[in-house]
Amino acid sequence: MRDTMSQAFIGVVLAGGRSTRMGQDKALLELDGRSLLEHAVQLLRDAGASRVLVSGCYAGYDCIEDTVPGLGPVGGIASVASALPATHALFVAVDMTGLDHLLLLQLLAGLQGHRAARFAGQPLPWAARVDSSLKAATARLMQRSPAGVSMHALHAAVDGIDLPAGDGLAALRNVNTPQDWRNLPR
Repeated sequence: MRDTMSQAFIGVVLAGGRSTRMGQDKALLELDGRSLLEHAVQLLRDAGASRVLVSGCYAGYDCIEDTVPGLGPVGGIASVASALPATHALFVAVDMTGLDHLLLLQLLAGLQGHRAARFAGQPLPWAARVDSSLKAATARLMQRSPAGVSMHALHAAVDGIDLPAGDGLAALRNVNTPQDWRNLPR
């Protein structure tokens, strides 16, 4: 297997949620003159994604809508995985404004030889091999818990590894509420 950092991968922005705590669509919030969706797509391109998909429905983007809405990140991952051939993928939440491409490259490097990788028990970002095993795991978990499945359960189901986050732990926070948005360093 080639080094994962040079391995082709697909970037996926998870943006199919309802943003109920925020009160408006987080993907469309503007930061430095660009939407959070634009920021996330560019971040994945900067990390070297051969293609960037959006889990959700946004004009002008290569989108895959959730097959079963309301299942959170795992529902988005399942929908995207079912539409892809075997590949490597890097999943980021649209509201993770502190990420940078170097942190994502560390995550991809940690994926080498493993089925999935994340930082320090954090649910996202998440790097994974998209294959029949991942597709079966998402289907099995969603069938057992149709109200929603945690990323932790999915990570365990595919025997993923946890990498140390080091100084990058603060970058793994997301923006869920208007107060989070107001407190965001700019």
